[in-house]
Amino acid sequence: MSDQVLSKFTPDTQEETDYSKAKVLKFGIIGTGWIAEAYIESIQKCPDIEITAAAEVIPGKAERFFEKFGMEGVHLYGDHRAMLETEKDLDAVCVCTYNTQHAVCAIDALNAGINVILEKPMTVTLDEAVQVVRAEKASGKLLSIGFQPRMDANMQMIRRIVQSGELGKVYYIQTGGGRRRGIPNSTFIEKKTAGIGALGDIGCYSLDMVLNAIDYPKPLTVSGYTSSYFGANPNYNTPKDAARFDVDDFAAAFIRLEGGIIIDFRIAWAMHVDTPGDTIIFGTEGALRIPSTECWNGTVGGPMKLYKDVAGKRVETEIPIETEIKNARGLFYKKVRSFANAVRNGGGAPVPSDQILLNQAILDGITRSAKAGREVEIELPKDI
Repeated sequence: MSDQVLSKFTPDTQEETDYSKAKVLKFGIIGTGWIAEAYIESIQKCPDIEITAAAEVIPGKAERFFEKFGMEGVHLYGDHRAMLETEKDLDAVCVCTYNTQHAVCAIDALNAGINVILEKPMTVTLDEAVQVVRAEKASGKLLSIGFQPRMDANMQMIRRIVQSGELGKVYYIQTGGGRRRGIPNSTFIEKKTAGIGALGDIGCYSLDMVLNAIDYPKPLTVSGYTSSYFGANPNYNTPKDAARFDVDDFAAAFIRLEGGIIIDFRIAWAMHVDTPGDTIIFGTEGALRIPSTECWNGTVGGPMKLYKDVAGKRVETEIPIETEIKNARGLFYKKVRSFANAVRNGGGAPVPSDQILLNQAILDGITRSAKAGREVEIELPKDI
């Protein structure tokens, strides 16, 4: 009922630019797993984008993938380098591989002079992310990272509220989220393919939500913790998956940023509680509470609340949820569309790598700190 009421005050249709007569952009796909399906579904809504080539290391997988979507004539390769060397007219590639292959595929594509949209997490380690950014800068090509929550109106509202100055100086942020039960399978749960677990799967979204709101200050130190009490336990996972599970299913950290800002962070694929807590951004003039979600890969978990003192009185203001309007095509589509527009028009990356590099630095710091059992410093190269 509340969504219906709120919709009376918002447009019920969305005007779209007509791309039907625009020059067709040729895209390649590297990796034809689950996330590639979301790319294909979005690209099929774009009359100005054509998938002309794809690379997949598992024999027969790409053929089945494109047959499922009724797509013919796509040039298929068993190796991404062969695709990049042969398909000289690609305008962009979508890197949809498992995490441990993100860096090499993105670097090879950029070195080949091709624009790249790289799925999250950007990489597994900070060193890999640094190499990707260096390749981007050397190539002069566009690199955007696949964080579709950036396209959500409520996520954008969080940034607007913080940037408006309503909170004053932000000094402390509590953030995280996760699922009581929600351990994925496939390539997500082994270090050889995923590298990291819940931390990189959904933790990166939670961090981006708050870091983007405060203009991504540089991280200085991290004291991190990770565990896998659920994923490796056959009582909470299938025996087969529990036996091969060797990534984190829970992570927590105390993160110090430039400007005297602290982030208190935790994320989980499984736990004995519905949520580890809402996100709260504490400021000297106010605070913003953002209801938790299981994943943070879309929108917020409910109406946000702004806490202020007004004329000596403590006041709470509810921020209504902005619902997706009719004819909208979803956040994933907006992610792909914004990247294609940047490729076409020569604009900046919708989700710039220099921001997500700092996100990756924190993920890397949490992993290193958890392994070392102590706080670690985050050191970033001066050349990027």
